[in-house]
Amino acid sequence: MRIKEKSDEEIRTLVGTARDAGVTMFDHADIYGGPHGCEQRYGEAQPVPASERDQILLQSKVGIRSGFFDSSREHILSSVEQSLTALRTDYLDVLLIHRPDTLVEPDEVAAAFDELQSSGKVRSFGVSNHTPGQIELLRKAVRQPLVANQLQFSITNAALVAQGLAANIMGLEQSADRDLGILDYSRLYDMTIQTWGSVQSPANGGVFIGDRENYPALNDALDELANAHGTSPDAIAIAWLARHPAKMQIVIGTTTPSRVQDAATGAAITLTREEWYRLYTSAGNTLP
Repeated sequence: MRIKEKSDEEIRTLVGTARDAGVTMFDHADIYGGPHGCEQRYGEAQPVPASERDQILLQSKVGIRSGFFDSSREHILSSVEQSLTALRTDYLDVLLIHRPDTLVEPDEVAAAFDELQSSGKVRSFGVSNHTPGQIELLRKAVRQPLVANQLQFSITNAALVAQGLAANIMGLEQSADRDLGILDYSRLYDMTIQTWGSVQSPANGGVFIGDRENYPALNDALDELANAHGTSPDAIAIAWLARHPAKMQIVIGTTTPSRVQDAATGAAITLTREEWYRLYTSAGNTLP
């Protein structure tokens, strides 16, 4: 989402580093960089030869417009056409509805998905930032499986797991259920959770790694575990996400090639339960 101002060479280096590290999926959205701005830069700098197209997965998102949300059939179809043109590809592997639209007409979403699937322009569908009820409303009309839900999640923004761990504890703010059990719902219905904001701090919107002013105990724990595993704190932060049995797909929003490499390293590390919970509580989360 931040490649619009990058040079062609910077984009090629970023994507090449990712692919060399084993990354095969690239996440876009029509809103990133203005309407299709980042998609266009990706397509200009990193056009994928037809002979290699099946080696990667291209995902995009639709539904956020300037000042409002729009999941109408007309907008979904129009935006996908523009994404395909910008990315210089004939199809998207995955399309997500970016934000829940309270004016959604499930039949319109279903009609758009049917047209996109039958034309071969989109192969799989999902959502982003949706609750179980919002997903069920779409499922009432949509015939395709909804394969993914992209949700904000990190050690320092761990509401997905924090509420469940503190359920039924009176007086503890953490026990408030804000997402209606989306973690368990996703596991029950085989929806892959894609994590965004994977190393983001809710305290200041930046990266929590190295932020000792707001997270001194967490950074001590990250440093110690990084030393124990012979890796970096960035890798341990990603390992924390990868350890969850929901098998989440980790979206890394970095444009720094070295952090892409660290993320790939972290995804291969299996933390112990003790290590996982230590990081969780070091970030200020409570265990009853």
